[in-house]
Amino acid sequence: MKIYNTMSKTKEEFVPLHEGQVRMYVCGPTVYNLIHIGNARPMIVFDTVRRYFEYKGYEVNFVSNFTDVDDKIIKKANEEGVSASEISERYIAECEKDMRDLNIEPATTHPQATQEIDGMIHMIQTLIDKGFAYVAADGTVYYRTRRFKEYGKLSHKNIDDLRSGGRELLVTGDDQKEDPLDFVLWKPKKEGEPYWESPWCDGRPGWHIECSVMSKRYLGDEIDIHAGGEDLVFPHHENEIAQSEAANGVPFARYWMHNAFLNINSHKMSKSAGNFFTVRDIDAQYDPQVLRYFMLSVHYRSPLNFSAELMESAKTSYERIVNCAANLKFLKDRAQGEVCTPQEQTLLEEADGFRAQFEAAMDDDFNTADAITAIFELVKWINSHVNKAEEAPTKAFLAALEQELLSLTGVCGLIIERDDGLQGDEEAYVQEKIAERAAAKKAKDFARADAIRAELLEKGIVLEDTREGVKWKKV
Repeated sequence: MKIYNTMSKTKEEFVPLHEGQVRMYVCGPTVYNLIHIGNARPMIVFDTVRRYFEYKGYEVNFVSNFTDVDDKIIKKANEEGVSASEISERYIAECEKDMRDLNIEPATTHPQATQEIDGMIHMIQTLIDKGFAYVAADGTVYYRTRRFKEYGKLSHKNIDDLRSGGRELLVTGDDQKEDPLDFVLWKPKKEGEPYWESPWCDGRPGWHIECSVMSKRYLGDEIDIHAGGEDLVFPHHENEIAQSEAANGVPFARYWMHNAFLNINSHKMSKSAGNFFTVRDIDAQYDPQVLRYFMLSVHYRSPLNFSAELMESAKTSYERIVNCAANLKFLKDRAQGEVCTPQEQTLLEEADGFRAQFEAAMDDDFNTADAITAIFELVKWINSHVNKAEEAPTKAFLAALEQELLSLTGVCGLIIERDDGLQGDEEAYVQEKIAERAAAKKAKDFARADAIRAELLEKGIVLEDTREGVKWKKV
């Protein structure tokens, strides 16, 4: 398995720190509003990475944080006249709902920054003791960026170029800094802000120290993979490396993974441009699984362009997979034969080639675009060999194909088993009506047959007459 490492700018063979285990940290959202589709991309991408590691037999310790103390959270709280914790807890709950809808597995640990303050104070003190940080007159603690000789190794920026490269590359600060590049580890409280006691002043942590501490606590000093959006490479991840490696004395992460940006109709998403979409906005129009499918249809390191046309295309493609699964289940439930025929066994061996294609794509830096292509090829193959079979397929053959399709789509986190939303009594009612309609058609009472179809349609049940029998779905 090869992973593109941002640090080396090359694909590298994945070798875990501990055999059979993966320690992975993914920077999570700042919880002051509903998550937008740009937030959703890394969530979906790295959830899929995790699922593939688990599919390959690894035990994955997956940590993704919630930043629950931040200027934006405080601003929102002041606007509403509530506490910052009320805002963060509200939007953590909303984020978790969106993640469930997108079929994102809960992290092994979802740490919250405000619950890890003691660890942050301890790491900051360690950096002070080692000479990597200093305390200003007002109690602000700064990191001595130049003291860390490898600063810039992730973003491939030279520290002297940063100093002369213009304001956009400088880490902003006050005149009390020893060097303009130094960044904040701890800052004094302001009126109306949440704060914690520390040896330096009552205040709160800088953003960068939060992830260094949460990663250390739940994964250890050195981890396998650190991931997030490409906008985090500099300065956030660069500063994490400087903090963690100076404090812990070992390399921070072996592999750095970053997903590319998501654009809206080829433009950067922003509220001011009127092209800002939350996950809820999209869920109002599409099954959340369509959004997940869309996100995985392009390689994670490639920019992803969001548009209505592309979402419609994703919907059509996703539904083709869903319909294939539904057809297999329909046929399986009516089929006979608990053992595959010799011919079917040969066909199953042929179908194994699609799994091999899928794994080859995922082993090549988690190329979900090619992996989904392999799933599509499998769907075409299934439709061809099931719907056009000269003899009725056995239950065993259909079950094996169904499991193959569910397995591969499951790695991608795609839910393809259609939930008809009916309870047992309701399903019995539908089957009774289908039988009654069949009897009416046999008696050539087509008016009654049409009336039954219309009656079911009013209840949201669509009937489809096929060669294999009557299929139905709830819409």
